[in-house]
Amino acid sequence: MKKQAQFWLGVLVSLLFLWLALRGLRLGDFWSAIRAANYWWILPGIAVYFVGVWVRAWRWHYLLGPIKKIPTRVMFPITAIGYMGNNIYPARAGEVLRAVILKRKEGVPVSAALATIIVERIFDGVVMLAFVFVNLPELAKLTSASGFVGNIQQVAMWGTAAFIGALAIFLLAAMFPQKTAALGEWALGIALPARFREKASGIMHRFLDGLASLRSPSNVLMVFATSLVIWLLETAKYWFVMHAFNFTVSFFALMLMNGIVNLATTIPSAPGYIGTFDAPGIAVLTAYGVEQATAAGYTLTLHVALWLPITLLGAWFLAREGIHWSDSLRGEMSE
Repeated sequence: MKKQAQFWLGVLVSLLFLWLALRGLRLGDFWSAIRAANYWWILPGIAVYFVGVWVRAWRWHYLLGPIKKIPTRVMFPITAIGYMGNNIYPARAGEVLRAVILKRKEGVPVSAALATIIVERIFDGVVMLAFVFVNLPELAKLTSASGFVGNIQQVAMWGTAAFIGALAIFLLAAMFPQKTAALGEWALGIALPARFREKASGIMHRFLDGLASLRSPSNVLMVFATSLVIWLLETAKYWFVMHAFNFTVSFFALMLMNGIVNLATTIPSAPGYIGTFDAPGIAVLTAYGVEQATAAGYTLTLHVALWLPITLLGAWFLAREGIHWSDSLRGEMSE
């Protein structure tokens, strides 16, 4: 029942954002923009995006290094499967899916893998906020053009506090594992009945093992630099797809758009980030003076180009592994 409520809440959020994205849109102008686009530009965009996915797989291999050395070529299919899961299942279930598959293939505990995945997401959030902050002077000029974009300044401030706070907690936990474990044992002793403490303690210790890569400042800098490369490559895809349409904005404007739409997709929505990706993307472009029909055609095309190729690739890798989603979560999530 709870999962059904979450699903329908996500659908309602997506419908709201779609309404925000498409209100006032002239469908005739929209279809003209879609028909006039030169879709060949999407191909180099997809190529550079897959390079970014490979770099993501390398980053994950790097974070898992203290636990087990796993080649990037092994991590890439699992990373693609995770993308597929995030795109078609609610609540970013692909993150759990790739942790489960990693356990099946390489024996890495799910809780340790999830620790590295959470670290990835924290660094991604920091980079997204950096994209927004680099463009704050430009953003200030746009606030009168779009109330949606104008609200981003305040959201960015709160988001920065949340992500930096989370990063600080994880860094402290990584640098002082024994003290963190002792504090965790104390908390478990208060919060849980005795029969659950041993299992919960095992999960906590394996989770702390997943933070081992953050104990070195050079490792932290490496993960941050890799995250920056990943998101610059994704912005390059935005740039290539832009050339399919009849408008031009700067690469920095696309960085700002990338940062805003990816922060917005953290809001619970229907699978595939329907609406939460599109509304802020269209709002940013219209604030830069792009016609709404062109902005909508570009953003929706970009959304499909980001969603479809990696989802198909991930589904192919999952089928090749012979793993079924319903089976994967039984008994393995809690190990």
